[in-house]
Amino acid sequence: MKPRRLLTSIVPIAIAAAALTGCAADGAGAGAGGEAPASDDALVVYNAQHEQLTEEWVAAFTEETGIEVVLRNGNDSELGNQLVEEGDASRADVFLTENSPAISLVENAGLLAPVDQATLDLVPEQYRPSSGLWTGIAARSTVFVYNPELLDESELPASLLDLANASWKGRWGGAPGGADFQAIVSAILELTGPEAAAEWLSGMDENATVYQNNIATMKAVNAGEVPGGVIYHYYWYRDQDGTEENSANTKLHYFGNQDPGAFVSVSGGGVLKSSTHPDQAQQFLAFLAGAQGQEILGEGYSFEYPVASGVPAKQPLPPLDTLDAPAVDPSTLNGPEVIDLMTEAGLL
Repeated sequence: MKPRRLLTSIVPIAIAAAALTGCAADGAGAGAGGEAPASDDALVVYNAQHEQLTEEWVAAFTEETGIEVVLRNGNDSELGNQLVEEGDASRADVFLTENSPAISLVENAGLLAPVDQATLDLVPEQYRPSSGLWTGIAARSTVFVYNPELLDESELPASLLDLANASWKGRWGGAPGGADFQAIVSAILELTGPEAAAEWLSGMDENATVYQNNIATMKAVNAGEVPGGVIYHYYWYRDQDGTEENSANTKLHYFGNQDPGAFVSVSGGGVLKSSTHPDQAQQFLAFLAGAQGQEILGEGYSFEYPVASGVPAKQPLPPLDTLDAPAVDPSTLNGPEVIDLMTEAGLL
């Protein structure tokens, strides 16, 4: 196995001041940094979505309803596994994710309550699981970011699967250690099967330079360290909307054609079966999927895609329905099997 570089240090997980501690299996939970725990009346949200976005959602929801919300912030796998460990003793009322494998893990553990049908009806079927035990609240598209000084448009890969070919050795990068990339691999697994997925991962191990996250991958492409990289779309659009310091020398390539590289990852929201505030939790989820919640997403900084209530994407994003993404039931994406395959390939 060839050596790989990690270009940035691991960022400690931010915990909101009033959030629960990292292990609250006894159901009590002191506040972070020794502060008081959440009041019994507060809605507790285990949040793996972007903190700024969720804080905007919470502020608007509380203003409208008067319901206090406490965020316990972490990443997808951390919070998903914690909820499984805590089981029915968890203080969590709601779980929000960036990618669907983490919430599918919680669903498969039997910990989620059915989402109110009125909320499900706000979300097109392709952006929620067939089980109805959680719903999509946002989405992000897989893209190939490339440096046109190093890679001509005519040389772009027709399929994400092409990147496993020997011709791509040393010519692309990705961040296999992150939940974002693992969600992409979960789509490859679902669409092509375990044998083909394992073969693709072996090709990645041979060909790709490993980076810490999407931003580090984009920076490397921008700096000319590698010609291209696999990321989610919104990192590029955010940088373009700002200083462009990490993307000025790059362009985006959308795979389309229902290719695994056109995979759209769904961010999930679900209500815990053990919630002590089930009505308020359902109300919060309905708010996120409703017009006001989706407009906060669609008009805000994040450049993620709204998926519900007919809210359009922020300009200049290409409309979500033009991406020609493959059809994948998000509840079928298997995070644990992906981890095993990536470990066997030497990527984790």
